[in-house]
Amino acid sequence: MIIVRGWLSIKPGQRETFIERSLDAVRQARALPACHDFSVSPDPIDENRVNILEIWESPEALNTFRGKGPGDDLSALITGAHVKEHKV
Repeated sequence: MIIVRGWLSIKPGQRETFIERSLDAVRQARALPACHDFSVSPDPIDENRVNILEIWESPEALNTFRGKGPGDDLSALITGAHVKEHKV
């Protein structure tokens, strides 16, 4: 199992847009049997930050999903990141 967790800094005023544009990826991931959880949520303190949590059955499942990756429109909203992978 692999856990991906951390946070992304989002351009000022764009957090809700980022979350809305992430919803398709969240739905797609959660529909996969190898995905145990996938969440992109607003930070309760920092209005320009989203928290990330993903739990996958295996690194291979994560890499297969990740290969689809965010589009340029979503990546353009990210100004910084602190995300780590943990093998369990």
